[in-house]
Amino acid sequence: MNDAQLQFDVVINAQGQYSLWPAGKPMASGWSEAGMRGERQVCLDYINEHWIDMRPRSLREQSSASFQ
Repeated sequence: MNDAQLQFDVVINAQGQYSLWPAGKPMASGWSEAGMRGERQVCLDYINEHWIDMRPRSLREQSSASFQ
């Protein structure tokens, strides 16, 4: 089975950063499932749609607070 056929989970950390994780593997500390599972490209497309601002959450919040 090649990488494109493997199943992945989209995962997210507390800073709002996304990644792929092999489906069925124990979750790494600090990460949780984002609710999407599929082949690699499907998951990457999901991340591209949902992770619009690449900055960590703490930096986004700091930036928005400075504009208020």
